[in-house]
Amino acid sequence: ASGYTGAELVRLLSRHPAAAIVALTADRKAGQELAGVFPHLAGVAAELALPVLTTPDELDWDGIDVAFFGLPHGTTHAVAARAPERVKLVDLSPDFRFADVATYSQWYGLPHGAPELQRQAVYGLSELRRAEIAQARLVGCPGCYPTASLLPLVPLVEGGLIEADEIIIDAKSGVSGAGRALKEASLFAEVAEGVHAYGIAGHRHAPEIEQAISLAAGQPVVVNFTPHLMPMNRGILASIYVRLKDGVNVADLRVRLAAAYSGEPFVRVLGEGQVPATRHVRGSNHALIGVFPDRLPRRAILLSVIDNLVKGASGQAVQNMNLMCGLRETAGLEQAPLFP
Repeated sequence: ASGYTGAELVRLLSRHPAAAIVALTADRKAGQELAGVFPHLAGVAAELALPVLTTPDELDWDGIDVAFFGLPHGTTHAVAARAPERVKLVDLSPDFRFADVATYSQWYGLPHGAPELQRQAVYGLSELRRAEIAQARLVGCPGCYPTASLLPLVPLVEGGLIEADEIIIDAKSGVSGAGRALKEASLFAEVAEGVHAYGIAGHRHAPEIEQAISLAAGQPVVVNFTPHLMPMNRGILASIYVRLKDGVNVADLRVRLAAAYSGEPFVRVLGEGQVPATRHVRGSNHALIGVFPDRLPRRAILLSVIDNLVKGASGQAVQNMNLMCGLRETAGLEQAPLFP
């Protein structure tokens, strides 16, 4: 609970009509009050009489129905394996995102610590895996870049409207995506007044995106994915360049996406000419998608925006909890975006 996604979970769950926070864990900040770790949550901590942060090893599982994991990669396996079978598990780390444990080991440089649990895990992209999530005990929530990328891409690949092997994703993230731990690359002087690419041709979210696109395409797919760090706190903007199948036009893409997300509470496809921006979803669980013709023939540009800490992490985790527990899917997530 001492990281950014943990703080967002507390903020969202504090107003959830069916949730009570009964335990908070941390590592370096174990033993502290949440109000001292995150002063913006001091009022929430006092109102709800939130418990002191403890280490995961000290956690008492009695009275816990659902556990959220916001731990560094490679550390969730052991803690999740100790959880009683009755407890539903929602993991925000990458530890349960990959159906193939070998892929996880290849990209994260660690052996998978709970392959037997991985066989139970459902990939938690809420809008696209709703039925499976509702029946799951363990959900591995998607990363922020994959969430922003897959929401527009999967319906188009499944519908056979675009060439699955010619996808280019140029994505930008706010600094909070790097987590709260002290890192030289996250210092103000390293981030402010500039933009830089990182993880070029080797970012760990690429195989996660490819896993979902390959499933939608029915064949192995490799994508061109390059992330960039922006001098802002929150937000993901994915600019996605696709090649249309023969006989398909840009209007067909917009119609397909609008149909796929018709009635969805959090995903909205914008009208022709409307440009989504990260400021339009800040602090919310919403995703906005825009569709544009490219100047190049048979090509189109998709723009997708989310708040990386909400729809890209904690908000989607709460949405998945709602599905897993048979609750109203929007419970605790009704906050409108902050603007400006």
